[in-house]
Amino acid sequence: MKTSRAFLVVVNLGRVFYQDSAEELRLLVTSDGLEPVGLMQAKRDKPDPATFLGSGKIEELGELAREAGADVVVFDIALSAAQERNIERVLNIPVLDRTELILDIFRQRAKSREGRLQVELARLEHLSTRLVRGWTHLERQRGGLGKTGGPGEKQIELDRRMIGVRMKQLRDQLKRLARQRGTQRRARSRGDSITVSLAGYTNAGKSTLFNKLTRAQTYAADQLFATLDTTARKFWLNDEETVVATDTVGFIRGLPHQLIEAFKSTLDETVHADLLLHVVDASSPVREEQIAEVNSVLKDIKADDAPTILVYNKIDVTNHAPEIIRDEKGRPKAVFVSALTGEGLDLLRQAVSEFAHEWRDEHPNEPRPLEDWEREMADEADDFHPKRRSAAEELAELESLI
Repeated sequence: MKTSRAFLVVVNLGRVFYQDSAEELRLLVTSDGLEPVGLMQAKRDKPDPATFLGSGKIEELGELAREAGADVVVFDIALSAAQERNIERVLNIPVLDRTELILDIFRQRAKSREGRLQVELARLEHLSTRLVRGWTHLERQRGGLGKTGGPGEKQIELDRRMIGVRMKQLRDQLKRLARQRGTQRRARSRGDSITVSLAGYTNAGKSTLFNKLTRAQTYAADQLFATLDTTARKFWLNDEETVVATDTVGFIRGLPHQLIEAFKSTLDETVHADLLLHVVDASSPVREEQIAEVNSVLKDIKADDAPTILVYNKIDVTNHAPEIIRDEKGRPKAVFVSALTGEGLDLLRQAVSEFAHEWRDEHPNEPRPLEDWEREMADEADDFHPKRRSAAEELAELESLI
């Protein structure tokens, strides 16, 4: 099957400038199975309401895209439905914005039932805002009664209603799966297991590191969003001590809001983790910006208060020596490792082991709080079998009656 050819458009808006924008867009496009055939970089102080870039720049883009033989034009920014429609009319070539590109990658990569449900929900939420996009049949009115809609109901209203029904079904299914995940998480906490969650920018090497630490076989590849589905495995600190590690979806600049919302039940593993290992690509020239992007998403999902150790991965590329960096209290705050070669992994295990010992000292093993159903059963048992009173209590009751 012939690979679709994509012409890339990178836009720097106002004073915001990302050094790796073009390279990241190229990686996103290839991750979606498209072949990059050209690039145009543009700068705008503010977006043009009709076409984002302005009519002159769009005409220039059309000429470049046709010369390159492009089948699709991909923008590195989020376009409104009207902007996308107007650009397509001028170029006469299909247009994808950053949101649609990432959603399509997620659609291809989701393997688990929960992952597929989350991606479908995110795509429907995005689609619901764009139903008018060039679909002339949506302007026709449809008569009828009952389930076919009221008299004069437009096709677009029927489609919106059908999408709304499906979105409700998906949310209900995801809630059930989230409850199951919560039950599994509570079962782990009852076993006095410390949970460690790996988070980081996509393609920082999280899955490779996860496999090395847990001896798992999670899919890992040099591409964006290689894995989407959360995996939990035992993480060996030494021959006698283990914790539970979870690998979650990677983050990226401009991660669509719909995906963050849809993946909240999966990202809950990060929210409830006792320790975050924030994996960073030490070889990236924009690693500080990537760290800031991950921290921004962690703040959105309310996981920014969790204890965190920065794990600078890929030191085999940077020639940095393995080491532990400590804070003013002597606690590990960063570790330099190579998940590929295994350098520094012993130091990472040491850092996590130190945290685990300190955490257990601060959180002695106490009886867990009863679930609601357990409290109800205990209350019923108390009503059926009243507690035996002491002799002094019985004497006091008799005296009160005399």
